[in-house]
Amino acid sequence: MTTLAHHTTRTAGVDEILLAEMCAELFASLPRSDQRTKGAVYVRGLLRAEGRKSIRKLAAVSGGEVSEQGLHHFVSSSTWDWRPIRAALARYVTRTIPVHAWVVRPMITPKAGEHSVGVDRGFSAEAGQVLNAQYAVGVWAASDEGASPVNWRLHLPKPWLDDEDKRSRAAIPVGVAAESMAGCAVSACLETGGFWGLPVRPVVLDARSTEVGGTVRRLQAAGLPLFVRVSASQGLVLAQQALPGRVSGPVSAHQLMAEVRHLRRPVHVPGSRSGRHSAATVPVRLPGTGREGRELLLVGHWDGRGGPVGYWLTDITSAGLSTLVGLSRLVAGVDDNFDRITDRTGIRDYVGRSYDGWHRHVTLASAAHAVAALSEVAFDRYAS
Repeated sequence: MTTLAHHTTRTAGVDEILLAEMCAELFASLPRSDQRTKGAVYVRGLLRAEGRKSIRKLAAVSGGEVSEQGLHHFVSSSTWDWRPIRAALARYVTRTIPVHAWVVRPMITPKAGEHSVGVDRGFSAEAGQVLNAQYAVGVWAASDEGASPVNWRLHLPKPWLDDEDKRSRAAIPVGVAAESMAGCAVSACLETGGFWGLPVRPVVLDARSTEVGGTVRRLQAAGLPLFVRVSASQGLVLAQQALPGRVSGPVSAHQLMAEVRHLRRPVHVPGSRSGRHSAATVPVRLPGTGREGRELLLVGHWDGRGGPVGYWLTDITSAGLSTLVGLSRLVAGVDDNFDRITDRTGIRDYVGRSYDGWHRHVTLASAAHAVAALSEVAFDRYAS
């Protein structure tokens, strides 16, 4: 594989050598040469076309190499499997940047109609209102250098799965069953971190609006280290002798951190404008697990502005405070990448109705994101 230091041929911020190399590797599983060509054209179009990434714009970027009809069929109606391409993308990214964690991020795609696969009305905390939208989760390979989505799970509400007409029109596979958003997140992590032969890395996700115990148990059963954000009101049980004299029974994460506030230690947060970051930990267990339950650490992170800015549960008990706080900071990096690159490469621009079509599109858009993000990394390394 060509090293990033050698990637110097750039057009509009995109490393052309990296683009060609990645497309050749990702689309090697496609059986026909015309499919491999269309895959490369689609990714290049997502990187080059201005504004909303319609099929017409993507085909126009190819200069007639692939027709609009051919590109539409390739994504929405063809039979190629997107799963090997996602696995290949994840392997490429993990070889190229030092992945520190798998970060889970939700994605909401507002929709005007009712026919896009999985569309449903639900409350968006980000928008602060009920939206008619597709709801999905992405798993991101994240490091201090950058972040890139490598896997996706589309949330399919029970009415979609119980309605044979809807299911047939969207060509939803028989084996797809109903899952909560939390279940989608964990399933996507299990596939990414457990089935693709990738390096074992912590799973970082936000479980504040979910049943934390089930999420923790599934990740631990799969042998995936976890770093899970919980709400201030999350009930926890102190591990034996954690705070001598403390009565047993569930206590909120907020109350526990208030009691160990004096144990805070300063931590260095690269890139932060504030030099007053600090953190503390206390060993806990989940309620209902008894003394035999696996011990976890509750991590509280302060940034000098009053109470903790976040409460996290982890089974990474041997790591230092700076490492743990660093995991929480990866979430902001993923959010930045989504706003700056992922939306720009059209991740939410698919207008088709099929289940496989949606998955093919977000897979190719993830490849486009990886090209853009790794081009930035390559340029920064070369410049330094």
